[in-house]
Amino acid sequence: MDRKKILWGFISLVIAGFSIWAVTAQSSSFTFKEFSDFVHDADPRWAVAAVLCSLGFIIFEGMAVRCIAGALGYKRSVGQGTVYGAADVYFSAITPSASGGQPASAYFMVKDGIPGTVVTVTLLVNLIMYTIALLFLGIVSCAFRIDIVLRMSVLSKVLISVGTLVLVGLVIAFYLLLRKAEVFYKICNGGLNFLEKIHLLRHGEKLRNKLNATMAEYKECAQSISGKKQMLVKAFVWNLLQRLSQMMVAFFVFMGSGMGFGKSIEVLVTQCFVSLGSNCVPVPGAMGVADYIMLDGYNNILGEEIATYMELLVRGVSFYECIIVSAIIVVVAFIVGKVKGKRC
Repeated sequence: MDRKKILWGFISLVIAGFSIWAVTAQSSSFTFKEFSDFVHDADPRWAVAAVLCSLGFIIFEGMAVRCIAGALGYKRSVGQGTVYGAADVYFSAITPSASGGQPASAYFMVKDGIPGTVVTVTLLVNLIMYTIALLFLGIVSCAFRIDIVLRMSVLSKVLISVGTLVLVGLVIAFYLLLRKAEVFYKICNGGLNFLEKIHLLRHGEKLRNKLNATMAEYKECAQSISGKKQMLVKAFVWNLLQRLSQMMVAFFVFMGSGMGFGKSIEVLVTQCFVSLGSNCVPVPGAMGVADYIMLDGYNNILGEEIATYMELLVRGVSFYECIIVSAIIVVVAFIVGKVKGKRC
């Protein structure tokens, strides 16, 4: 692990601590003893379901990557796929804009003998399917329960709206890169020329080189996935299950806390909007941003004190537990890989 990742790991811990403090500070009557009693009173059967759903976020990520790589001729085991998923989940959570996730997955994939070109295509396709799956869930949630967003604060509405626009923009960009590359290049190159003319951009040529490299990667991706519609459908389904598994944590936590089916469904939809809203801010793990939108949404469903307890509990299982498990998987895989390397 390089120094930059260690630094971001430390920064993430600080942000996590601040986020938890900010959430608890919202309730004047909050105490950790009462929170502990609240957790203790929860139905353990629902708690187990919530934990399993949290683990599903890692496993389904790995299954999606495994599915794509397998369709490209490099079949790997479920265990190996889980390592790829865990690496992506953990390093995405501790780096801004999830920038460290794909390189970490790529490291283990290359170690397992998958060529770099195949790794690049696999991770690009997975990123596209991940984005489409989240946007799909967002559209469904808006169609059935837009009233949940309308009850939120202005800031939450802005974050959710911007996050949705970012996803739409990404999907359009992915489509242009894969199907209309020349159109995408003209748009981007025109934008760079304009910024150079008004003297807002100095290193236009450097960005053009990056643009050309990105387009070359997507051209290779388009060629590799041509005629593989079944693989794309499967990858989309795995990514859809991944997103749903994380959102279902809230449903099971609410059911286990005796909130009833109606409120549990409402909070399940709220989690989708949380995912949309936290997508627009380049903060590691969307910490702080996701907490704010969750607490805002929960306050409209529950009282202030209960909303604080539920936010901490849901976030603890769906995010913090998930990255801890991911970190353990990554460390174990790294050590095992080193041991095997020395034996060879």
